[in-house]
Amino acid sequence: MAQTLRPTKFKDVNLDDTFFDSLKAQYDEFSDWFHKKSAEPVYVIDGETGGGIRGFLYLKVEEGEITDVNPPLPAKRRLKVGTLKVNAKGTKLGERIIKRIFDHALLENTKEVYVTVFDTHESLISLFKRYGFNEIGTKTTVNGTELVLLRSLETDINDIIKDYPLIHSAGCRKWLLAIRPQFHTRLLPDSILRTEDPASEEDVPHTNSIHKVYIAGLALTRMTRGDVVILYRTTDGKGPAYYRSVATSVCVVEGTYTRADFPNEDAFVEFAKDHSVFSEQELRDRYNDGKQLYVAKMTYNASFPKRPTRGKLLDDVGISEYPYWQLRELDDKQFIRILELGDVDEGIIID
Repeated sequence: MAQTLRPTKFKDVNLDDTFFDSLKAQYDEFSDWFHKKSAEPVYVIDGETGGGIRGFLYLKVEEGEITDVNPPLPAKRRLKVGTLKVNAKGTKLGERIIKRIFDHALLENTKEVYVTVFDTHESLISLFKRYGFNEIGTKTTVNGTELVLLRSLETDINDIIKDYPLIHSAGCRKWLLAIRPQFHTRLLPDSILRTEDPASEEDVPHTNSIHKVYIAGLALTRMTRGDVVILYRTTDGKGPAYYRSVATSVCVVEGTYTRADFPNEDAFVEFAKDHSVFSEQELRDRYNDGKQLYVAKMTYNASFPKRPTRGKLLDDVGISEYPYWQLRELDDKQFIRILELGDVDEGIIID
């Protein structure tokens, strides 16, 4: 089953779906509000065939002062998470929704993101706080008192996770890391190429996650926490690499490991299973195959709207053809030029 946040309109969503029962129970005005939003866009996550709705996300840009919260918030361009509910069923779908919220915030050039949520929704609050949201007040209505959680996209605390998707680039090393096409599509669905089938994206944890685990025989321990990585999709063999190999995404290293860093096979599988492209059995086989084993865990910060080809990286960016581009260090000028060619939102680079 394809697992996507499908853009649609309120009027095309079935309010009678049992998915909305809890929202109707918690907010007396929910049905009236829903109908008033008839023509507005919203994201829906579909359940399995005939299974109704699995997730719902409504985002709204606000410009003025926010006076219905205590304390009030001064006028600023903000993204409000108007309604969010998801039946996660054990996947990392919550992370994917957080990523979509941040993608939207950057696209709309908002300075802050905020959400109101009842304190009974502990897992949702924990999810938001993990990615840098802070409790800054309350909102009281006839339905009760909600917490106000806010995340600034103008300031940072020098924490890879809480600052996500912002990237610290000063003083850290930059890398170009190759990934083969068959793994690229499975690991990075948001960076899928136009020539690939978007329906190939399955509902499995690693495709729903902000965090990615890359496994190779390559000495990934050359990289350390905080390093920035440009992922490079190698050629699919349907044409010269000069035109078919492309830079697709930018990530930040959370940590790198070898087989020795895991006390046993089960520890390795537990670490990798939700964020890598491999099945549990494939991970067990890989752990026991006796070959060099290196692991990098990274945050997936942005996919490139434009994909610079190998030709561009050679001729414009100035990366030399050798040594091979499995894991190549980049200088600051090369890194910035790749981001420019990729049309990456400059707002995600802090320094």
